[in-house]
Amino acid sequence: MKHTYHIHGMSCNGCKNHVEDTLSKVDNVTNVTVDLTAAQATIEMASHIPLETFQDALSSHGDRYSIHNLNDKEHHHKSKKETKTSGHGTGVYYCPMHCEGDKTYDKPGDCPVCGMDLVEEQNLSTSASEQWTCPMHPEIIKDESGACPICGMDLVPVNVEISAEEKTYKNLLKKFWIAVVFTLPIFLIAMSEMISHNPLYIIMEQKYWNIVQFGLSIPVVFYTAWMFFERAYKSIKTRNLNMFTLIGIGAGVAWCFSVFGMVFPDLFPEQFKTESGAVHVYFEAATVILTLVLLGQLLEARAHRKTNSAVKALLKLAPNKAIRIENGEEVEVGIDAIKVGDIIKVKPGEKIPVDGVLTEGYSSIDESMITGEPVPVDKKEGDNVSSGTINGNQSFLMKAQKVGSETLLSQIINMVNNASRSRAPIQKLADRVSAYFVPIVVLVSVVTFIIWAIWGPEPAYVYALVNAIAVLIIACPCALGLATPMSVMVGVGRGAQNGVLIKNAEALEKMNKVNTLIIDKTGTITEGKPSVESVGVFGEQISEHKLLQYMLSTNTNSEHPLAKAIVNYGKEKNIELLKTQGFNAITGKGVEAKVEAINVAIGNAKMMAHAHANLTNDIKEEVKVYQKKGKTVSFIAIDNTVAGYVVIGDQIKSTSKNAISELQSKGIDVFMLTGDNHDTAKAVADELQLSKFKAGMLPQDKLKEVEKLQAEGRIVAVAGDGINDAPALAKSDVGIAMGTGTDVAIESAMITLVKGDLQGIVKARHLSYAVMKNIKQNLFFAMIYNTIGVPIAAGVLFPFFGILLSPMIAALAMSFSSVSVITNALRLKNIKI
Repeated sequence: MKHTYHIHGMSCNGCKNHVEDTLSKVDNVTNVTVDLTAAQATIEMASHIPLETFQDALSSHGDRYSIHNLNDKEHHHKSKKETKTSGHGTGVYYCPMHCEGDKTYDKPGDCPVCGMDLVEEQNLSTSASEQWTCPMHPEIIKDESGACPICGMDLVPVNVEISAEEKTYKNLLKKFWIAVVFTLPIFLIAMSEMISHNPLYIIMEQKYWNIVQFGLSIPVVFYTAWMFFERAYKSIKTRNLNMFTLIGIGAGVAWCFSVFGMVFPDLFPEQFKTESGAVHVYFEAATVILTLVLLGQLLEARAHRKTNSAVKALLKLAPNKAIRIENGEEVEVGIDAIKVGDIIKVKPGEKIPVDGVLTEGYSSIDESMITGEPVPVDKKEGDNVSSGTINGNQSFLMKAQKVGSETLLSQIINMVNNASRSRAPIQKLADRVSAYFVPIVVLVSVVTFIIWAIWGPEPAYVYALVNAIAVLIIACPCALGLATPMSVMVGVGRGAQNGVLIKNAEALEKMNKVNTLIIDKTGTITEGKPSVESVGVFGEQISEHKLLQYMLSTNTNSEHPLAKAIVNYGKEKNIELLKTQGFNAITGKGVEAKVEAINVAIGNAKMMAHAHANLTNDIKEEVKVYQKKGKTVSFIAIDNTVAGYVVIGDQIKSTSKNAISELQSKGIDVFMLTGDNHDTAKAVADELQLSKFKAGMLPQDKLKEVEKLQAEGRIVAVAGDGINDAPALAKSDVGIAMGTGTDVAIESAMITLVKGDLQGIVKARHLSYAVMKNIKQNLFFAMIYNTIGVPIAAGVLFPFFGILLSPMIAALAMSFSSVSVITNALRLKNIKI
């Protein structure tokens, strides 16, 4: 018999192979096929096997996969979602080193692969309604801060949530100070041996001081640092060797050797003993190593709080309250209570609560927190405003259009959060190195012990043990794993602060390699706000008024910018609408419909050909005058006869020319592909000094052009804002969507520019270069510690200079290798893009 199940928790081919292998070992299973994309497993079995048996098999090795019947899949996802959103924060945790890709966990803990503390995903809700109460009179509950009406004391938040990373940091801080309290006296006792006529030995013999060190080490080993040994054991059990494997073996060997030497001193040769006959113990090495590793973890946790500060800053942009107009009255409501269509009043200096359109008044809006541009933007009636931006010195009314997760701010936060957790292709190099690194280090440690034990000076075994431990401790691959994700996390946040939204880390890496850029004209080079400049009529059979009625009535059903320009022009002329049916939009050509039983077609020359309406040479010559000035001309055909045209102008963005010039100076070939006619395209290209352009391009033509350039070996980026750009955006190596464009274009792109101008591409290029440079620096830092540290720890300098590396110094160097990587990544917060 054969059954198909849903598997939750798979994120990569490694997961797929592991699930297949685990399920295949279940008794009576004859064949297993796992589909990673569909998250399904098809299992063939000799006889029926209960679902619980499969789940037990998946859980037996500590795996966090779960298996469910397909008809329970929806319920399962729902229960997962409920689990994740309960309690503090989102309840979603992931590994900062992304060992298992996008895999997340429902509980805090450590990564089953690398052993690192799991990081809590940021709560993506921009709603932050809080209630305040009086510490003396809990019955007083207010929706905002202030003074208690009874006793006058300041109100305090009802629920103060502490993030998981904050809890981790505080827990590590507490354990670190406990470790220091117990480790410091152990260290002082051990170091006193270097003093001639050690005063401590006057108090009691060395063997008793060994017992004191043992007692002081117990809280360090079995409480403050016990998690390191747990992770080491788990890593060996699951064969996912990592930094904690090395720490656990190194510190564990030092501590166990010391205990054994303290209890059974007579079993050791003389070279292990001191003058008093007691075995030389290494409690100080074990505890100092563990305390320093704990310090490294503490510093990493502290730095982690800063790496996603951009997301936290974005979360704080949305206000808690808003003023809604109800029956002419101003009513203060929570942001969660706002619905689409509500009229909101925004006062001077207030944050705009949701996305909407300004319906009454005017003001200047500070949009720097979303676009990165410091100059306030003037807004008037009909203009769009975004949540999180700050009003200037005028009050205005706005109509809510997007609320909750639909707002631009929420989408930005979601995109930044997802991108921060994505993996850059360059990380595969670090993953490959890490996979072989730990076994090689263990082998080097063993070889070090053997060489020192055979050829080392007396006491040879002591030298062998100390140097072998030093090799294990210094060779921590943690910094190598952190090198890429830390830079990506900070870089993506920095981009968001400047209006450059990165969908995933791959886009950041590829953008640095782009050598060809394809751009659209309307809405990309130009403002994307076309307006009608004039209307032309052929012959005397139809009046301009009637022609406008046909055009307005047909275009009312279209979302195209040119159609909206015609509709707006008709409304300004108070043109009445006629009854329309059979509307049809033909991408890249135009629209058609029946207006009062008359066939009407509006669009470019290709649309006229589609409508079987002949464009005579006289007509072409008449409109060419406008086209050579960079204007767009749309024809109108009535019952297969060209009856007139409309001239539409769209101003070139002030930033387009400088942006194109700067991109070209960086060696990027810029092509303009537009659906407009040749004369209009040439006029725009000439103004921008663009020698490479093609006109009359349909969506499939743009797609073919991308494929052609890629076949030449070029790395192609495409920037566009319309539905007709979506195929090319999806096919390109890096798709760049203008934030002012359609949702389809944005969904197809890897990078979105909030402000929607070409200067954003320059910023994206600078950001990509800075992040990739930072990643390479991090990889260098990570590798140089190990490249230099491991041989020194093994003792290669001893024959020449008499230099050995103490395991305690090795632990310190190991900890600061990770800290240096994170600190370097944090420099990206201040780069200018």
